[in-house]
Amino acid sequence: MLRSHMENWLVTDDGTCTNFGTIETEPPKRTYRMYRFLTEMEDILEREPNDAKRVQAIIPLVRKLLISSYWLQLEYKAPSEKTGWAVNFLYREHEYPLTVQMVTWAPGTKSTIHNHATWGIVAIVGGQEKNTFWQQDDANPKEISPVGEQILYPGDIIGFTGNAVHQVAPMGEEPTISFNLYGITDRSSRYKYDEQTLAASKF
Repeated sequence: MLRSHMENWLVTDDGTCTNFGTIETEPPKRTYRMYRFLTEMEDILEREPNDAKRVQAIIPLVRKLLISSYWLQLEYKAPSEKTGWAVNFLYREHEYPLTVQMVTWAPGTKSTIHNHATWGIVAIVGGQEKNTFWQQDDANPKEISPVGEQILYPGDIIGFTGNAVHQVAPMGEEPTISFNLYGITDRSSRYKYDEQTLAASKF
């Protein structure tokens, strides 16, 4: 049975997935546009250095944006027949500390196991998505162990701290469509992991 609410989730570096609220957001009386969202995002990033707190402060703005500027939810591309996924960049700027994109995954596909080496936020717009979580070893980030999973539905928003390790897979017969935000990636600490052996390599 599908849930009717819109839930907020936070995944920290140890792979723990915590629910921090169910939000029902009313459309703002004044249209909340992308330029205002980006400005308020930048203000949060400048004043809050902690990634977990950043994510929790930004998620309400994401809800406000998607409800008010509904056109954003339609700015996705069909998944590639070759790769099974597609990305449409909605905003990226040289030396601006975030990227805004729409991501689609075809049914029957899944991502690599990976971290992002930066904070990230994913708002589910369409379809259902299973997130599986791993924990990096404290002494060796190339070693991981599974810790849990969470199924996300339209209206759910999940945020990640930089070294949270996960894998996403659409569920059902429809593509998964999501609105994604990411900070600046630290390439020296970004990894992907082989699904069978869990061997790590730079991503």
